[in-house]
Amino acid sequence: MPRIVGVDIPPNKRVVTSLTYIHGIGLTTAVKVCADLGLDPQMPAKNLADEEVQKIAGYLDKNLIVEGALRRSVAQSIQRLKEIGCYRGLRHRRGLPVRGQMTQSNARTRKGPRKTVAGKKSVKGH
Repeated sequence: MPRIVGVDIPPNKRVVTSLTYIHGIGLTTAVKVCADLGLDPQMPAKNLADEEVQKIAGYLDKNLIVEGALRRSVAQSIQRLKEIGCYRGLRHRRGLPVRGQMTQSNARTRKGPRKTVAGKKSVKGH
């Protein structure tokens, strides 16, 4: 199982698909990495030679921000928004959608499960 930038990539998948398991690399970037390094994107990842794995790791270190550094950068950006107290920071702090989505009927992913509030009892037949 090849290990690139601290991530075990799946050996039975194609190189292009396996590279997307690294945080910060999508399909487009994976195709570009393969093209720049002259690798066959259709080849299974288990067929990568050790020097090819080293070439990929070196390319990622030199040209892209991936994994821990990217996660840290995103966390610092969100922390900065919270500290300066801007609207986006407040939405992050409250756990609500940040990008202008409606919340009256949706946003369950961001808000979490419903918190039912006890309502008034209706007085029908009394």
